[in-house]
Amino acid sequence: MLLITSLTFANSIYPLDSAKKEVQFNHLLKDLRCLVCQNQDLADSNAELAKDLRLQVYQLVKEGKTDTEISDYLTSRYGDFILFKPPIKAVTLLLWFGPFLFLLLGFVIFWRTCFKRIPYE
Repeated sequence: MLLITSLTFANSIYPLDSAKKEVQFNHLLKDLRCLVCQNQDLADSNAELAKDLRLQVYQLVKEGKTDTEISDYLTSRYGDFILFKPPIKAVTLLLWFGPFLFLLLGFVIFWRTCFKRIPYE
């Protein structure tokens, strides 16, 4: 009951002319990060900036912009931090591949420590 009420309330605040645009709008709100809150998407955040960004996304969806155009626009204004899945580029290489490199380094150190050759006398 609460879910139906909240969905109805959200649709009355941001009315769109087609179901496709509503799906696009909701999808974008889940994929975009609130810049104020720690690891919270725009759909769940109650911060004032998140409300402004929701309105901005709503207006762009209403104008008929694609997901890519909206993401590019917001990224150009707020940086890659607004995306939950930032693109792979030189600046984000460590973010994407750092955990694997540290895991590999830990495995190499473990292997060399455990299987160190003991010299014969």
